[in-house]
Amino acid sequence: MDRVRAVALLSGGLDSSLAVRILQEQGIEVKALHFYTGFCITEHKRRLGLTREDGRQYVNPALNAAARLGVPLEMVDISSEYYDIVLNPKYGYGKNVNPCIDCRIFMLKKAKEIMEREGYHFVVTGEVLYQRPMSQTPERLKLIEKESGLEGYILRPLSAKVLPPTVPEKRGWVDRSKLYGIIGRSRKKQIELAKKFGIEDYEQPAGGCCYLTDENYAYRFKEAFATEGTITRDDLVLFSVGRHLRLPSGTKLIVARNEGEVNFLKGFRNRYNYAYRKDGKGTFALIKGNPPEEELQIIADIIARYSKREESDIQMKVGDREMVLRGVPAEDEFIEEFKIYRREGVAL
Repeated sequence: MDRVRAVALLSGGLDSSLAVRILQEQGIEVKALHFYTGFCITEHKRRLGLTREDGRQYVNPALNAAARLGVPLEMVDISSEYYDIVLNPKYGYGKNVNPCIDCRIFMLKKAKEIMEREGYHFVVTGEVLYQRPMSQTPERLKLIEKESGLEGYILRPLSAKVLPPTVPEKRGWVDRSKLYGIIGRSRKKQIELAKKFGIEDYEQPAGGCCYLTDENYAYRFKEAFATEGTITRDDLVLFSVGRHLRLPSGTKLIVARNEGEVNFLKGFRNRYNYAYRKDGKGTFALIKGNPPEEELQIIADIIARYSKREESDIQMKVGDREMVLRGVPAEDEFIEEFKIYRREGVAL
């Protein structure tokens, strides 16, 4: 047959990078796929224009990894379809609001389409047996293969020797003896392999991680559903941005924490009420809901608190009304009771 070709799911983390390199060592042509869900923490920070602690810019982790590995990369935007998976996962959530099983199935179905359309022979992932309790047990790996329509055609080079032989191994496309049998959550063996293959500067946690596994993100998700009875697509984006506060009427404030978030939240002005310091020297907040008159001053005082802690004029739009209120910085103890975040001993 012609040269063996594989498509690989590349997050930009160590495991997926190693999986690609292991196949390259066997002379297999690899094309990398990176699925954009809209929930990657690193990518979100990059879009906000934030920088790392050492001053470096955030870069999409898959782009970095593909360049380092010397493989072509296709960025596949699945964000519009992925929202439905987050809201209605067939196989439920993990510890927080992470639909890991449904996520893997969906991505692998997309990979299968590309594999078949472009004439590749199988799919590669960096999964490690028992590394993740929800989606990487033998039973779950088998379920994911079946649901994605890729039974026998998903090669997991890092754990292949402790998993049943795949079609690529049985047909001699891949030398099973040169694959690995890694099990569990320890990263010791992967770090050794990274040194062996000269892989450095990989993203940690893998692929920039996912907001859906974050406790506070999950808390905001559950609080919104409990309070409002529904979750919108906007909500899924906004849960990752700013300070979230719930006022007594049920109105929610989303207050930007930095310039990047100010610019981001301003993009929602055509759909929500909002408030900001009139002279522009401070934060910007979306107002989700229609606050009663008695809460307008509270909002103005909260905006003043997060706008240099100075008494100032606060411009506000609520429904068809535009107004300016004098904001006096609210005390932190007062604001604390409105904040939406996970507190010890409090669960939803």
